Amino acid sequence: KLAIVGHTNTGKTSLMRTLTRDANFGEVAPSPSTTRQVEGMLLQVDGQAIVELYDTPGLEDAGGLIETLDAIDAARHDGPGRIQQFLKSDSANQRFEQEARVLTQLLDSDAALYVIDAREPVLGKYQDELAILALCARPVLPVLNFTASTDERGQEWLEALARVNLHAVAKFDTVLFSIEAETRLWQKLTSLLDQHGERLKQLIEHRELQAEWQHNAAIRSVAELLIDAAGCQRTADKEDASAQQQASVSLKAAIAEQEQRAITQLLSLYQFRSDDIDLLDLPIRDGRWHTDLFDPTALGFYAGRVGRGAGAGAAAGAAVDVASGGLSLGAGTVIGTLVGAGLGTTWAAGRNLLDNARGLMRIQADDATLTFLAWRQMQLVQTLAQRGHASVEPTRFDDMPENTKQQAVWPNDRLPSPLITARLKPRVSALNDEHSPGSSTRDRLVSELVKTIRQMNTTNT
Repeated sequence: KLAIVGHTNTGKTSLMRTLTRDANFGEVAPSPSTTRQVEGMLLQVDGQAIVELYDTPGLEDAGGLIETLDAIDAARHDGPGRIQQFLKSDSANQRFEQEARVLTQLLDSDAALYVIDAREPVLGKYQDELAILALCARPVLPVLNFTASTDERGQEWLEALARVNLHAVAKFDTVLFSIEAETRLWQKLTSLLDQHGERLKQLIEHRELQAEWQHNAAIRSVAELLIDAAGCQRTADKEDASAQQQASVSLKAAIAEQEQRAITQLLSLYQFRSDDIDLLDLPIRDGRWHTDLFDPTALGFYAGRVGRGAGAGAAAGAAVDVASGGLSLGAGTVIGTLVGAGLGTTWAAGRNLLDNARGLMRIQADDATLTFLAWRQMQLVQTLAQRGHASVEPTRFDDMPENTKQQAVWPNDRLPSPLITARLKPRVSALNDEHSPGSSTRDRLVSELVKTIRQMNTTNT
């Protein structure tokens, strides 16, 4: 049993939300005394309860409480006895009602996680709180919250905590999540609760496996979307401009709808709500990206982010497309992208010979569009993986540390072979009428693309 304790408004409920992966737990607000009662949640592994977490009200008047405790006639070194006498007094039901709830829960717990807003200076009221908690004779693990903030005072807190013999301290930001930071939190708690070491080790292993599974599932979701987008095609009479326009609109809509489904899937995978989309600081509304995937301006923006390869080629090709009148998605964009990525145009010429003989034009997404699609999907995965469930503000992708950012630049700046193959095998795409469900070829291409994306992420990080 763990009591989550601390001064009011330091992020106790936020810690509960992030540890339980439940964005709906309790109420998070900037006003003090948001939590008035003790609320509990279980952390389970394979249906077995491993940890009971209890969110408690904020400590508000530690100075007054410590004076009251000092006046209690009890053995000098009997801290729990003094606390018990206090809890039987009238003041525990009146002036110190909130503090009494906290202390009652701590006495009934194995340890406390003392949440500290690392942006706050080390003040006397916090030192009084630690002195009061020490009287309960329970292990206390200080948890420094908001450590990713630019104005955090983590070193000051470490020094102050060491002066009261609290040397085991966990840094765990409830807004910018890290599975590694959570693992270290549980490991430090294990050092204080040796008798519960095996259970906590079981929880650590479960959480790490869960994070790995989530990441693998997210990468596969992105890979499936890209295979569908690459293989998606529409045909139109090459002499009929209206038919070409309709085919282009149909293809764009199909890929956009599939991306929307992928966004919904990723939100569910990371246990976020659909209304959390507005807090991601990404141009997504109602499950859709507001930035048009096929817009030359958007492709130019992407080129500016990666600065080379398919993105740079696409920006140049888009201008040719506008000047020539274009072929739906843009012959100029296609050619510019292929030249930029070093792929040449042989695949396009051979693929279209038969359709040209029949007077048809085949319309598909070009390299730049597929690369841009991959880049922004991985940006979403990165954002969700590092977003704590306590977050109530937008996640600022550009404010993240440089080594946490990922950009979808293909190895050697070349479109991966699974996507090129998918273009030539329209049956693998779920967005085509001739799609073959359960195709072994589709599974193979998705698996190969998953490996490529993993290698790409490893290189970028």
